[in-house]
Amino acid sequence: MNAERVETLVAALDRGEIRVAEPHDGEWRVNEDAQRAILEFFRLRQMEPQEVGPFEYHDKIPLKRDYERLGVRVVPPAVARYGSFLSPGVVMMPSYVNIGAWVGPRTMVDTWATVGSGAQIGADVHLAGGVGIGGVLEPPGARPVIVEDGAFIGSRCILTEGVRVGAGAVLGPNVSLTATVPIIDVTGPEAVEHRAFVPPRAVVVPGTRPREFPAGTYHLACALIIGWRSEATDLKVSLNDALREHGLGA
Repeated sequence: MNAERVETLVAALDRGEIRVAEPHDGEWRVNEDAQRAILEFFRLRQMEPQEVGPFEYHDKIPLKRDYERLGVRVVPPAVARYGSFLSPGVVMMPSYVNIGAWVGPRTMVDTWATVGSGAQIGADVHLAGGVGIGGVLEPPGARPVIVEDGAFIGSRCILTEGVRVGAGAVLGPNVSLTATVPIIDVTGPEAVEHRAFVPPRAVVVPGTRPREFPAGTYHLACALIIGWRSEATDLKVSLNDALREHGLGA
């Protein structure tokens, strides 16, 4: 991919004209060219100093600018990199959004939350304090982390390795999901296991389950679907209300 093509694709990512991944017929289609362009962009650019008020940076990628025109609220010292896209109504508390990420309208990126490269965050999502959304750019074609519309991701949750959180799902604090962590629906007479996918409107909390090793029985992390979000639950208080409905709220 030549330099001109790389610059064109990264600029289109920055304007939101293309995305690293997009929904299509209920699934997500990955844009491999966009991922390759970001990787090549890093190789083409040189380190250079950047000054923002009293702050000084030394990096290859410029910072995103012109937030007033975009209709985005950015609280110091929040940082979004060029090549990411922030939709109108996004609020960034002191947080970080990396290149290739797409953040949907009215989404809150709360204090010390991080949105990794290529991650796709839907509309009306709340990423609570300290949430870590991992970046995925390679190998090209790998699915990024996806959080669909209306989801609430509780404090200190970690989502990596292309995990997909369905629309309206609620993750309680400290849920940690990778491609291999079991997500177990325990709401019915028999457990139903998912990997790398949280069903829409599921209410999820951290859990463990036993596993036998030569040295004995130990408990490994999993996540438990303990219920389903009520239609009456308001988005802004969905975490507390959803957990209280299942006897786990404060």
